[in-house]
Amino acid sequence: MLARHWRAAALAALLAAAAVFPLVAGGPLNILFGTNTLIYVAAVSAWGLFSGYSGYISLGHAVFFGTGAYAVGLLASHQHLNGDVIFATLPLAGLAAAVVAVPFGLIALRARRHTFVVITIAIFFIFQLMAYNFSFTNGTAGVSSPFLNWDPATINNPFYYAALIIAVATIALSWQIRGSAFGLQLLAIRDDEDRARGLGVRAMRVKLTAFVISGFVTGVVGGLWFYLIGQALPSTVFDPAFDLTVALMAFLGGFGTLAGPVLGALILEPVQQQLTITFTNGYLSQILLGGLFLLVILFLPRGLIPSARDWLTAGQARLARRRAARQPLPGEAAQEAAAATRGGVR
Repeated sequence: MLARHWRAAALAALLAAAAVFPLVAGGPLNILFGTNTLIYVAAVSAWGLFSGYSGYISLGHAVFFGTGAYAVGLLASHQHLNGDVIFATLPLAGLAAAVVAVPFGLIALRARRHTFVVITIAIFFIFQLMAYNFSFTNGTAGVSSPFLNWDPATINNPFYYAALIIAVATIALSWQIRGSAFGLQLLAIRDDEDRARGLGVRAMRVKLTAFVISGFVTGVVGGLWFYLIGQALPSTVFDPAFDLTVALMAFLGGFGTLAGPVLGALILEPVQQQLTITFTNGYLSQILLGGLFLLVILFLPRGLIPSARDWLTAGQARLARRRAARQPLPGEAAQEAAAATRGGVR
C-alpha cells in the first residue's frame, strides 16, 4: 500500500513538472526539445502497446508515422487550414494510419518472429519509395505545413501541450490494455502463441487489433510532428532511424513493461538531440545510436527497470542472509544464557 502511494506521488510530481516545463524552459528551442521528447514518449508507448505486449518486434512503424504526417499535410495544403484548427485534424492522421495498418497487419502478422521483422522492414521501404514517386506526395519536394501566425516566443507551446496530452493518453491506454483481458491475451501470445491458441485465444484478431491501435497513435504523433517541423519529406517521415530509435528506447527502459519505454524515451531522446547538435554529420549520430543499441542488447537485455528490480531483489536477499548469519540460532542463544548463569552462580 505504501509503495502504491509513493508511486502515485511520483507520477503526480512528474506530471506537474511536465505541465510547468514551458514556463521555466527558457526559450522556444528548449520547448522544441521537450516537445520532441514527448512525441517519442507517445510513439514508443504505442510501439510497446503492440510489440512489447505481443512479442512481435515491428521495425515498420515509420509507415504509420509517415502516413499520419502526409495525411494531415495534404489536407492542410488543399484546404488552406491555419491556426488552432490544425489540431482538430490529428485524429484524421491516426485514422489514415489505422486504415493502412489493417492490410499491413493482415500480411505481416501471418508470419512469426524474425520473418515478421523482415516483412515490416520490406513494407516500410515500399511506402518510402511510394512517397518518393507518387505525384500527390510531391516526390522529393514533400509537403509543407501552413504558416502559423503565432507569437514566435511561444509558438512551440501549443505543440508541447498537445504532445503532452497525447503522451499521457497513450500511457493511460497502454496501462488499461495491460490490465484487461485483451492485454492478458496479448501477453499469452508473447509467452507461447501456440498454447494461447489452444486455450481459445483468437491470436490473429488480437494481434491485428493491437497493431491497428498502435498504428493509430503513431499516425497521430506523425501528424503532430509534421505541424511542429513544418514539412513532410519521404526521407524524414519515412525514416528507418525512427524505427531503430523507438525500439532502442523500449529495450533500454524495459521491453514489455509499461514504464520502461517511457523511461527509455526520457533518457534517450534528449541525448539524441544533443548528439544531433554536437555532431553536424547526421550519419555519425546514427552510428552512435546503433552502437548504443548493440550495447543495450548485450549488457541490458531486459532493460533498466527489470534489471534494477532484479538488482534490488538480489541486494535485499544478500542483506537478509547477512543479518541471519549474524544472529545466533535459538538453541545457541539458550546455551549461552545458561552458561552465563552458571558462571554467575559460581
